[in-house]
Formats: sequence, C-alpha cells, structure tokens
Amino acid sequence: MHGKQTAAELGKRLGITGEAARQQLNRLAAEGQVRADSTPAGVGRPRQQWSLTPEAQSAFPDTHASLTVQILESVRSLLGDEALDRIIDQREQDTRILYEAAMSGHTSLRDRVAALAELRSAEGYMAAWEEAEDGSLLLIENHCPICAAASLCQGFCRTELALFRSLLGPGVTVERAEHIIEGARRCAYIIKEA
Repeated sequence: MHGKQTAAELGKRLGITGEAARQQLNRLAAEGQVRADSTPAGVGRPRQQWSLTPEAQSAFPDTHASLTVQILESVRSLLGDEALDRIIDQREQDTRILYEAAMSGHTSLRDRVAALAELRSAEGYMAAWEEAEDGSLLLIENHCPICAAASLCQGFCRTELALFRSLLGPGVTVERAEHIIEGARRCAYIIKEA
C-alpha cells in the first residue's frame, strides 16, 4: 500500500527497530517475496528500498475464482449452453496443442504420464504419478486450480478426461477413480495399457 520503503521506515510502521525489520526482510528476500533496490542518497551508502516481488502477490486475497464463475454464468445466460461448451472445447484444443508439443519424444506410457504430471503441476494441479502393484499407473492431482469453474460447469472435467485419453493414445484406458467435485480429497486417474 505504501510502495518501496527502507527497513527503518517499515520498522517504524510495524513498531519494531529498523534492524529487526531488516532481518525479516532478508528472510523474505531469501524466499523470493521481497527485493531490495539501491537508490543514491547523496553522500554515503545508497539507501536500500524494499518492495514486494510478483511471487508475493499470492499472499493477498485473489477473487479470480469468483470472477471466472461470474463470467461463465454470464456466458451461459447471455449466449447459452452451446456457447459455453464451445469455449470449453476451445480450451481443450489449446491445451492439447501445448501438451502434445511438450510430450513429443516421450514414447513409453510411464514417460508420457510423468510428462503429463509435470505439465499439470506447472499449472497448479500439484500432480504426481505412481505405479500400482498390478502395473497400472495412477495420475494424481492434489489440487484443482479451476475448481470453482469446474463446480459450475462439469464440461471442464469432461474435457480433461477426454484430453488425457487423447494424449496417452490408443490402446490406453484412462478412468477417473477420485473426483474433487464429488467430494474426494483429490482427483485421481487409473491408467492402463489395454
């Protein structure tokens, strides 16, 4: 709210010493939450002014989920379910193109599932995979960054499953075993070579 500030200025605002504020700022800098910029201050050492990094924004309230739901509701009410389905289908096509490019060169099913888990994690799904005793693979998504949208419109979940099936190829079955929308702790997919 106050922009760049020195450790002394922050300490005063927080009711602590400038040195105590500096220690906390150094810890936050090590975590990538703040950064210091040096500015000339006349004679002597430059002043260090601290500011938040883009990574620190996640610590503040974010209403993107409610905005997404509002937009989807508006699309549905103004343009109808068909328009909403077209938007979801386009998202699936765009994602397929990106994933196919990232997964090219991965030939074994294990490698493709590992690459898919990595892609999903990069998008915030906190994905992992493991091999079961029967040789099947389990793709696990421990978080759903689009849960608010998916709760409103199951089309997102439908296209996600279709996307996985398409990416992993013919001769592979993909079945959803757990589903956050249905009250599970996570989404999980059982993947087997047919």
